[in-house]
Amino acid sequence: MSSVVVTSGIRSESRSFTRARFVLFGLATVVAASIANVLVYYVGDLFIRYDPAFVELGSAFGIAIFTLVLSIGAVPVYATLLHSVKHPERIFTIVSAVLLALSVIPDITYIPSVPGASNAQTSVLILMHIVAAAVIVGMLTRHTRQRAS
Repeated sequence: MSSVVVTSGIRSESRSFTRARFVLFGLATVVAASIANVLVYYVGDLFIRYDPAFVELGSAFGIAIFTLVLSIGAVPVYATLLHSVKHPERIFTIVSAVLLALSVIPDITYIPSVPGASNAQTSVLILMHIVAAAVIVGMLTRHTRQRAS
């Protein structure tokens, strides 16, 4: 258990909760998001049969790496919020929702013009954004709630 001190609205985590544990939990979070998107990739392919010309859904490995790389940024953002704001879960959820909305703009505007694109494949890409966001926000904020209790 870690001790949490709340003063003037700013949270200060005890060093006993160690950065190493948070980094490991953050790594588990981004790996879980990647695995979830790979599952979406395979399930989507069962129903849609991706067009080989549509490189955005070219391989499960590409999906995993892309998700992993892009989701890594969420962990330090959340860590910063944990140490600087009173309600990090709420703010992180709001920031994540805004970023999710922004992240699907290219899927709606640009992706339909890409060779091999279809509405179904575009929907899978959007679903992957939603799944990654749900896993990341869910895991990180749940972890904080568990520590606080």
